[in-house]
Amino acid sequence: MSLYQVSKIIYQLNRDAALARRFKDTPGEVVSDFDITPEERDALLKPDIGLLYVLGVNGQLLMHYAALWGIEWTDYLQRMRDGVKQHGPVRAGIYAMTTSPDEVVVK
Repeated sequence: MSLYQVSKIIYQLNRDAALARRFKDTPGEVVSDFDITPEERDALLKPDIGLLYVLGVNGQLLMHYAALWGIEWTDYLQRMRDGVKQHGPVRAGIYAMTTSPDEVVVK
């Protein structure tokens, strides 16, 4: 997994309006510039907020990425919860889980 590269893509999309516009037009082309796994690529392109969260993407980056896609705050939070249920505990990053997914409460 290349958490750094996924985070870098999202960070740059959040900071660079021209890149965000390019991403909206040709998302596959933008993500192909980074060394990421097929799972990460699919999660970015869907966008699968829940999987990106489980992969370890920082919530501060992820919430702005969700906004880029027009995802409302409550839906964003639910997608994170659903991601843990569907994909298991957070795998890496500062949110790596030490509890079971059944014990998780995301507010």
